Amino acid sequence: MSATALIDDVIPRSNVVKRAARIGAEIRDLRLTGDLPTRTIAAITSLLLEHKVIFFRNQGHLDDAEQERFAARFGKLVPHPMLGASKGTASLLELDSSRGGGRADIWHADGTFADAYPKILVLRAVVIPPFGGDTLWSNTATAYLDLAPPLQRLADELWAVHSNVFDYAGMARVREVDKKHFDAVFTRTIFETEHPVVRIHPETDERTLVLGALVQRFVGVHKYDGHKLFDLFQSHITAPENTVRWNWMEGDIAIWDNRATQHYAVNDYGDEHRVVRRATIDGDVPVSVDGRRSVTRLKVAKQPLIDAG
Repeated sequence: MSATALIDDVIPRSNVVKRAARIGAEIRDLRLTGDLPTRTIAAITSLLLEHKVIFFRNQGHLDDAEQERFAARFGKLVPHPMLGASKGTASLLELDSSRGGGRADIWHADGTFADAYPKILVLRAVVIPPFGGDTLWSNTATAYLDLAPPLQRLADELWAVHSNVFDYAGMARVREVDKKHFDAVFTRTIFETEHPVVRIHPETDERTLVLGALVQRFVGVHKYDGHKLFDLFQSHITAPENTVRWNWMEGDIAIWDNRATQHYAVNDYGDEHRVVRRATIDGDVPVSVDGRRSVTRLKVAKQPLIDAG
């Protein structure tokens, strides 16, 4: 059975509402659980590959355990390599705005400092502020297609070093509590991984751009030229017509293909409280246009400071 026929048979097309021309769809009238039939999971997966990010309202019945049971239908659950997982879970990461690290207002794909970074993320809205707190996603496959052919050929040949060490303190509106959390936890192990700027998606065969805030430099390119190249390619990823914006309500679920998107959590809710919980599905090592695979060049744990006093 074709993917289109499977979707029509399991999820009526009338229940699939596009949220933007290039990315994003809301799936209506479907109650998510870990016990959904295999055909339904296959239909959801097909919609995810087509729309890159999909949304479900009114899923307030999901608790932590059931969120993970549902997420595990898409692959192996894994914890964050530095932040770990919430107690009693395999992969759940709580992003709480009242604690350090809960405001990811930078364009990025999750975990690209590692070689086999996550392929799918399942995010649940737990506490949503009365205003603000939206998330944006961008389609890195259509961003590649927007490049002129000479720029596509250039991108095909480039490689970039991604690291979890970047100028977090230099970001606008960063709070001291977030910087301390970043320095103490997020960079407790330092990664540097070389990824192709263009990877071949393992399920759709699309060419997608692998960039975002975790890029440190381009391999074999002078720093000044690298900044110009980054801005050029990244501007296509974040062009407004290439994005979708989701206005959260408590109980919402968002699922995105981390191999073909970047996302940005808008930090426009002041001191209001925002909590989301994320389940992570293990990924695969990217493959370049010419068949080479990403490789981690550096993975070093920081040495603890010794008090000589």
